[in-house]
Amino acid sequence: MADDADDPCLLYPITPPAFDPTVFKDDLAAALDAGPVGAVQLRLKSADGTPAADDLIRRAAEILLPVCHDRGVPLIMNDRPDLAVEMDCDGVHVGQGDTTYKDARKIVGESRAVGVTCHDSRHLAMEAGEAGADYVAFGAFFPTGTKQASHQADVAVLQWWSELFVVPCVAIGGITVENCAPLVAAGADFLAVVSGIWQYPGGPAAAVEAFNTVIAETPRG
Repeated sequence: MADDADDPCLLYPITPPAFDPTVFKDDLAAALDAGPVGAVQLRLKSADGTPAADDLIRRAAEILLPVCHDRGVPLIMNDRPDLAVEMDCDGVHVGQGDTTYKDARKIVGESRAVGVTCHDSRHLAMEAGEAGADYVAFGAFFPTGTKQASHQADVAVLQWWSELFVVPCVAIGGITVENCAPLVAAGADFLAVVSGIWQYPGGPAAAVEAFNTVIAETPRG
């Protein structure tokens, strides 16, 4: 994942908390074929943070990787740097309660991306950026049923980060076609979206098209 101030904001779809990969791969393909996408994150966790069994995660990665790579889109593994390496994913995303950035980087090496959840904390984001994170993620910006969000982020943190730092920032948490424009305007480099894509009334392809229309029409700060 790479971005700079001259590049547009990009979608960063995150998989639903549970799915049948043999069925979901078609939805994923339709979404990726519908417009620009920066990366996809494989996240198989319940709302309380309980992860799926390793074998289920492996199977999902095995099926979804070709869908992403055939379209030039990186697949990022949530939480598990060991499985990211084993399944040859393009990177790993770690939360504050997961593997530390330092340990994740040691496991995945320099060739794979490491992104870090920073909630609403400027301090955590600066620490992650200085340590070498490939992106920092702020959120939740809106109510979400995907996980039990304990932090509420404000769009001001995106504007602050984008004005001072070159490391890309990701906005996450309850993002929809209807509410994403202020995040784009504030300087988010990526919009991490779950339900806003997979539960979109018109389907995932229509969701990607709608998100990209809003992104294209929203001036960035």
